[in-house]
Amino acid sequence: MNNTHYNAPLTLKLYALAAILFGSYGGKVCPFLATLTFTEIFVHVALTFTSLFLLRHFLLAGHHLSKSNQQIKLDTGCFFIASIPLALVYNTFYDFGLDSNLKVLFGMALFGFFTGCILQLSAKLTQMQVMQEKGDFSYQLSGARTSLVNQMIALVVFLLVILTGALTMVAVKDIFWLKHNPALLADGSGQISVIKELLFIAAVVMGYAIAVMRLWAKVIKGVLISQERALTKVSEGRFDTRLPIFSFDEFGSTASLTNTMLDSLQVSQNEVQTTRDVAIVSLSALAESRDNETGAHILRTQEYVKVLAEQLSLSPKYKALLTPTYIDLLYKSAPLHDVGKVGIPDNILLKPGKLTDDEFVIMKGHAQIGADALSIAEKQLGTSSFLEVAKEIALSHHEKWDGSGYPNLLAGEDIPLSGRLMALADVYDALISQRVYKPAFSHDKAKGIIVEGQGTHFDPAVVVAFLEIEEKFVEIAENFQDSMDEIAA
Repeated sequence: MNNTHYNAPLTLKLYALAAILFGSYGGKVCPFLATLTFTEIFVHVALTFTSLFLLRHFLLAGHHLSKSNQQIKLDTGCFFIASIPLALVYNTFYDFGLDSNLKVLFGMALFGFFTGCILQLSAKLTQMQVMQEKGDFSYQLSGARTSLVNQMIALVVFLLVILTGALTMVAVKDIFWLKHNPALLADGSGQISVIKELLFIAAVVMGYAIAVMRLWAKVIKGVLISQERALTKVSEGRFDTRLPIFSFDEFGSTASLTNTMLDSLQVSQNEVQTTRDVAIVSLSALAESRDNETGAHILRTQEYVKVLAEQLSLSPKYKALLTPTYIDLLYKSAPLHDVGKVGIPDNILLKPGKLTDDEFVIMKGHAQIGADALSIAEKQLGTSSFLEVAKEIALSHHEKWDGSGYPNLLAGEDIPLSGRLMALADVYDALISQRVYKPAFSHDKAKGIIVEGQGTHFDPAVVVAFLEIEEKFVEIAENFQDSMDEIAA
């Protein structure tokens, strides 16, 4: 980020606008300045504002007030200083009274104030935009805290005082002028001139005020939207997100306190995740120790479920559910899909041949056994999202889309999405894996069986997602192959 908030093009435009308005006021509106010729007005305004801009551009662009984005002080001071020689010229060579000279000083300072307000707020918006683009929110709260509320109140009060003061000054001066020019009062031209001057000043002040208030509203809106986006990410489970801090004010202080709270929350969340992961690994290791399936089967199915969920999350229908946090829960919970096999007798669980009908009935009980075991853990530990997902997977991964699965004969979308994803992953891995009772099928043959089961065994949407990323399944199978010892066992 640049070390200065100077915006040369915008500064030039605002200085040119101030010159045009000041020249219009002098040449067409103010009764005293209107006595000057067009050439005189043009020369005075051109010299004053050209010198003012050159001073601002070449000498004050790197001023500490510009670097600290205090353009209001800088530009108000510049305009006021530039008004002094102009007032002296009018006083010395044109015999203008003190009141007219005060109007020049006051008017120039007013233009400087509004110009500085617009430049300062525009610089603030640019700074916020750059921070958003770079993702750099390392603003440190230091120094004295400012108050946006107090600044807003002060600005509104200041604008009212300026408008009231300017109109009062003009009214008093013009009344004095009309008193000494009765002919203008008699033919009505004096009243028209006074009304024209009052309307011009009111229009200029209100125009600048509206521009300033709109920029101020954009700043506040920008802060609120950026912080809302950050909180939305946190609500989605991205606890490493922090609220951006743009300045030391109410918003900055609130964001800082929220970030401190998020730091503590992330520490607690990490501890919970570590506990969860240890529990999952322990339970899956227990199930694996009694199962005739390999440890690589658990790793492969875990990866299959993850890539399936990520692909399905691209669908508008599932985008809201399949958030990164939920997909991570699926990934971590998938190893527990067969945890219920710990409750199946060895003579059935480890039987190398085909199971009898009665044995298969007992084997099918592992889905309910796993869900019941996880329910007991859930009651002991309290409601936990990972236990809920793990229980869904354990209970429903053998359900079929047409309702012919087990243990509860669920059909269609009555089957939890976690179970539908696990069903395809589990069957695919069983098909491509070598067992003592069957050879390993090729990917194409396994894919054909899964496609054949679309709409009967498997959720059609899950099959479509599988076909879209089948190369990833092949890659996962190659990366997590069974060892020869595991196959022989």
